[in-house]
Amino acid sequence: MTVGTRRLAAIMFTDLAGFTRLAQRDEETALRLRREHQGLLRPLFAEHRGREVKTMGDGFLVEFSSAVESVRCAVAIQRAMAQRNVGSPPDQRILLRVGVHIGDVVEEDGDILGDAVNVASRIEPLAEPGGICVSGSVFEQVRNKLSVPFERLEARTLKNVDHPVDLYRVVLSGEVPPSKTPTVEPPSSLRLAVLPLASLSQDPGDEYFADGLTDELISRASQIPNLRVIAQTSVRRYKGASKSLREVGQELGVSVALEGSVRKAGDRVRITVRLVDTRSEEHLWSSRYDRPFDDIFAIQDDIAGQIANSITVHIAGPSATLPTPPPAPAPDTRDMEAYSTFLHARKLFGEKGSEATIRHALSLFEEAVRRDPNFARARVGIAESVLWLATEGAAPYAEAVDRARAELGMALRQNDALAEAHTTLAGLFLGDDRFVEAEHEARRAMELNPSLSDPYRWLAQLRAGDGQIVEAVRLLETAFQLDPMDVNVIAFLGRAYAYAGRDEDALSYWKRTEPFVPFRTNAHRTEYFLGRGEDSKAHETLEEMERLRPDSIWTETYRAILAIRRGDTETARNTLERFRSRADRGDLTVFHQGFVHYALGEEDAFVTCMEEAFRLHALPLLELMYSPLFETARHDPRIIDLLRRQSELHQPSK
Repeated sequence: MTVGTRRLAAIMFTDLAGFTRLAQRDEETALRLRREHQGLLRPLFAEHRGREVKTMGDGFLVEFSSAVESVRCAVAIQRAMAQRNVGSPPDQRILLRVGVHIGDVVEEDGDILGDAVNVASRIEPLAEPGGICVSGSVFEQVRNKLSVPFERLEARTLKNVDHPVDLYRVVLSGEVPPSKTPTVEPPSSLRLAVLPLASLSQDPGDEYFADGLTDELISRASQIPNLRVIAQTSVRRYKGASKSLREVGQELGVSVALEGSVRKAGDRVRITVRLVDTRSEEHLWSSRYDRPFDDIFAIQDDIAGQIANSITVHIAGPSATLPTPPPAPAPDTRDMEAYSTFLHARKLFGEKGSEATIRHALSLFEEAVRRDPNFARARVGIAESVLWLATEGAAPYAEAVDRARAELGMALRQNDALAEAHTTLAGLFLGDDRFVEAEHEARRAMELNPSLSDPYRWLAQLRAGDGQIVEAVRLLETAFQLDPMDVNVIAFLGRAYAYAGRDEDALSYWKRTEPFVPFRTNAHRTEYFLGRGEDSKAHETLEEMERLRPDSIWTETYRAILAIRRGDTETARNTLERFRSRADRGDLTVFHQGFVHYALGEEDAFVTCMEEAFRLHALPLLELMYSPLFETARHDPRIIDLLRRQSELHQPSK
């Protein structure tokens, strides 16, 4: 027996996703697919000088002497599987998870042991079906040797591993051809991040100018054809951050980024900007502008226009045939005090730190409008602020909606080209079940600014309500690419995966995004597990909801449902009483009452609550249509009729 041969190795684990469940349902098919995938993988191991250590049921343990070859092999495996799956029905596809780590191993009788093997085995389940997950140590070995893109994931604490492990996902969109010069993606796929400009002025009060110019550049760059620009909410977190542009590019999924600085001194301002290839961190171009600080609007329009034109040239080269960006819009205020106040308000609103922060932003938006009643963008800020407060339960909802609608109406009469006004109005129309108007406003917003994420989210909600859940997922994935830090998009996309029957995608996605929207993620997990009768898992996610927001109406609803499952109807009755008391105070609890009645088996009371929710424009449409919790309800003729009436609201009036 050979013991104690120690060496450094790259360790790969593979796993056939869904094999156990398939074997329980159709053992013959499962075994056939396992044999086929083994026949496909073994030649690839040999091609990349990998040693098959052993098979483990439906997976492999493979050793490589090179981290580079291990990742190349992993990419080749997934590409081979993707090609093999083309045209195959869902239950005949082969979906693999691949995990790779590098570290010391000890060989014993042909097997390999050690911490590196343990870590690799824990990384593999974190990969998506059809995906590759590697440790930070592997990434460091290959980052400058392979042209495949990587996306950084949240560090994870793995079982039996003392310290958190850095993780990366291989983005399987094809390798970029190697080149000595920076490469730019084709126009149809180019994504840009305009990072917050650094304020180098001695006066901290001048910081608003840098923030305002950043927003103007995002807005102007969004007008460039064939370019998608990451939203403000997702780039704002990089202000003052020490991350490299390569890391930023990986996290945001962008190939180019604009960075720079602003220095204001007396009546002069100096602005330096650089367009950078995030993969190589090489400059595509840079420029410096020195201007007198006598007209902030002219400065912003001039620089934004020049940058937009330069980006257009760099997309298609010196002989670019792409249309130039549209002319700079006329500023909607000339009052410098109003504009300065507006910039401060927008900065506060963007942070969304607390109710007090939003109320402060609202007061500043209102002050800007008092100084200039024709300041349309400040009116949009008022509408967004009051709606945020109402949604969080910090202001009466009906009053907030009325005021928001009035402010948006005035803003659009003053400037119909405000994409933000149209998308906010689309959300209001959705809340009123005015679906045709909501779609019109969302599409108008997309025409004006294709880089906004909210219009895609509104359209996804409409398509899901039409029964087109696959299309809804596609729209949400587009929104997520545009604004990966939009908490509403993050929350909706995971739920849409589950409703579309993509269980493994939903569970994997929820693991990745839980740090960003912990309460809503656990609420959706709780619904998911309750719908599948996995009450012990539902209890675990409910405990997390209770830790984060014990008084939330969703926490109370799921607590009552789980109590009923355990024979505790008294808790459910007490919950119903609290919901009725809250409704008497003006809170919207009617469909939550219905959910509890449904869990109690009180179908008539459930239908009555759903009818009242329909009357109040609060019908939980997606839950009724897609959630496994309400599978039997979808066969009730009264619910079928209710869904039919709701569907008719999606159709234009004849």
